[in-house]
Amino acid sequence: MLSNTKEIIIENDKIGEIKAELLLDKNPKTCKAIWDNLPLKISLSRWGDELYGSIPIKIERENAQEDCEVGDVAYWIQGTGFCIMFGLTPVSKGDKPRAISPVNVFAKIEGDISIFKQFETFEGTVKKGK
Repeated sequence: MLSNTKEIIIENDKIGEIKAELLLDKNPKTCKAIWDNLPLKISLSRWGDELYGSIPIKIERENAQEDCEVGDVAYWIQGTGFCIMFGLTPVSKGDKPRAISPVNVFAKIEGDISIFKQFETFEGTVKKGK
């Protein structure tokens, strides 16, 4: 099983490495499924201030939610997707990101999330950190 704290690293040539802490207490099964399948190549598209794209992992609903926080990294159940929430989406209500349908939030970006605002598409890798 995973230890008390684990990080994933989201990287590409333009931004280098961005760390995100896994939310083991919130969604342990989702964290384990992601961790066990790393490294992953990701190809993400922008939807409002969210980057999302399909990954080859099927994960069941686990404490799923639509309302998120800036900096959340989530698994989109309906689209088997990897999502980075860095601002408002077209379905946001108020001042927080909102997913189009339920997601399992499994990690939180450490540091300046606005670095993702420069991308219309994002090609990169997700790998194990500490």
